[in-house]
Amino acid sequence: MTTYETVIGLETHVQLATESKAFCDDRNAFGAEPNAHISPVSLGYPGTLPFLNERQVAFAVKLGLALGCQINRRSTFDRKNYFYADLPKGYQITQDESPICVGGQLPIRIAGSEPRSIQLHHIHMEEDAGKSIHAEGQDFSQVDLNRAGTPLLEIVTEPDLRSAEEVDAFMSGMRQLVRWLDISDGNMEEGSLRCDVNISVRPEGQSAYGTRCEIKNMNSMRFARRAIAFEVDRQIALLESGGTVAQQTRQFDPESGTTSALRTKENAHDYRYFPDPDLPPVVVSEEDIARLRAEIGTLPWEAYDELIALGLDADDAALISEDRQRYATFRRYAAASPAVPELAKLWVNRVLPHTQDAEPALTPARFAALQQLIAEGKVSAANAASRLLPDLLDTPGDPGERATALGLIQNTDINFLSDIAREVVQANPQKAAAYRKGKKGLIGFFMGEVMKKSGGAAEPRETQALLRNILESQA
Repeated sequence: MTTYETVIGLETHVQLATESKAFCDDRNAFGAEPNAHISPVSLGYPGTLPFLNERQVAFAVKLGLALGCQINRRSTFDRKNYFYADLPKGYQITQDESPICVGGQLPIRIAGSEPRSIQLHHIHMEEDAGKSIHAEGQDFSQVDLNRAGTPLLEIVTEPDLRSAEEVDAFMSGMRQLVRWLDISDGNMEEGSLRCDVNISVRPEGQSAYGTRCEIKNMNSMRFARRAIAFEVDRQIALLESGGTVAQQTRQFDPESGTTSALRTKENAHDYRYFPDPDLPPVVVSEEDIARLRAEIGTLPWEAYDELIALGLDADDAALISEDRQRYATFRRYAAASPAVPELAKLWVNRVLPHTQDAEPALTPARFAALQQLIAEGKVSAANAASRLLPDLLDTPGDPGERATALGLIQNTDINFLSDIAREVVQANPQKAAAYRKGKKGLIGFFMGEVMKKSGGAAEPRETQALLRNILESQA
């Protein structure tokens, strides 16, 4: 049987978090009553004229700069003509001939694989359509036009992805980036981020692409992975049986896990694109680009690399760099920390669950003092994590004073430790004999018993050394 390669290109749609719609002043908000956010402009009434939303342009440029795109200093709008009930004007305002951003790439990471970048073809601005509602048991459909005119960016990749895992990584990376830039909430469940997946297969080693099919409006990565798996198998089975793949637009049915044909795939000429006569060209100045570039700052993949360079492991670095505010807060604390990797463990396991990304009340200097108590052996790492830090996050104060009040300061007095260690060994003669015969793992048992008797106050390194000395000197 021939071995096939999967080839995937994405058309990712990002709804922008502007206050108003793309070409009118209707409110841009999710969750309102149906048809509450509409006006004569968004309904396409005769005689109404669109006008540009400058924040949509700024957001497009900012995303393009973050992705390393070429920013067109002059771009234009076009009309994409088609009829559907949720498109009141009978056309969509979009960019065809002259998109605002060209080229670029998005870095992705997949566990167990080398990082790589997915190449982009372009990014263009457009408006969203409304939403058709097909209620079960009804023989008619309803239309909610609140979404009609919502500002969108469409990010079109090259056919550069090779698996459902890469699609997942791309969409996760894009969601992280638009949230990082604060241009969209990236919420797939609400339709703020969705993609059309173009899939084809070809024999391995073949340079020519196979015939592609497009699966529309994937707003769940779980569904996208299932749809891709089914479609790849379907196309391979067709080719292996001597058939051909027809270029189609298809839909995914989550119930059955299958795709089915909606229509023969349209080509550009089917939409009769032509320049929109009501909207002037978009001109982006060098000053605009410089200002927006300065607002971007560190990008998420750069933040991840910085954290790795500070000694964090991959999981901690990925979690902390997932959100811009989370990363910025951690870096302030890391600047004061005597041990950044250990700080990261406390941050991931204790601070984030407690604060839910809010600024901790414990200052960076006092957090550093807490870590110093651990480094000096005055408080055990376990007690610091489970008792002292939660207490300080609830009621900030001096870590040393609070540790003393809680009875967490470890005792390093040799006489105190030696007396307890001898008592524990004498109370467990059989285990002591087993230790001397080679069961060295029993040192953990003796340490546990000493900790019980000392109320957790015995300093571990000194205690373990004393226990070994007592056990081995009685051999």
